[in-house]
Amino acid sequence: MPVIEVKLIDEVFSPAQKKETITRITDAIAAIGGENMRPVTFVIVQEVPSGNWGVGGKVMTADAVKALPASAK
Repeated sequence: MPVIEVKLIDEVFSPAQKKETITRITDAIAAIGGENMRPVTFVIVQEVPSGNWGVGGKVMTADAVKALPASAK
């Protein structure tokens, strides 16, 4: 049974977006492994506090992610 962990910066994604993330990841596993995998696929969303995430040696915050151009998201 697959267990997929998704880490997100807190306060970037809405509850609806997190639900869609879980649904789409589950759909992808079912498409690859067959529908029998759907009921045993676990998706865990972990939210990392804003400022506790680093990219390229720089701290990323929720505000910094929200300020990214739409083409970079």
